[in-house]
Amino acid sequence: MKKSDETFAKEARALFDESVDRLDAATLSALNRGRHRALEELHAPRPQWLRWVPATGVAVAVLVGVLTLQPEPIGVDELPVPIADIEILLGDESIEMLEDLEFYALIDQLEPDDDVG
Repeated sequence: MKKSDETFAKEARALFDESVDRLDAATLSALNRGRHRALEELHAPRPQWLRWVPATGVAVAVLVGVLTLQPEPIGVDELPVPIADIEILLGDESIEMLEDLEFYALIDQLEPDDDVG
């Protein structure tokens, strides 16, 4: 500690002690009773449900964390099938396409650089 800090601490302590010495008996008695009530509350038995409050808080925090880290469900913008495929299926030619479904599955499996011919 610096010398100025030590001097300040000593002066503050002296002022505090002086103010405590000037308290009247009624104030000292009220402070003493309040201190004893606080100590009794500290050692008083608590209701059983209060012991679960910390565990409940932890459980809620874990639940919020899990829900926050979950991947978002597939929305309208993220369809698993491209929009063009859906338009084809919903169009008039969808029945003809279903007749040749094996052919389209084979084309889908081919690599772009494979020679079809």
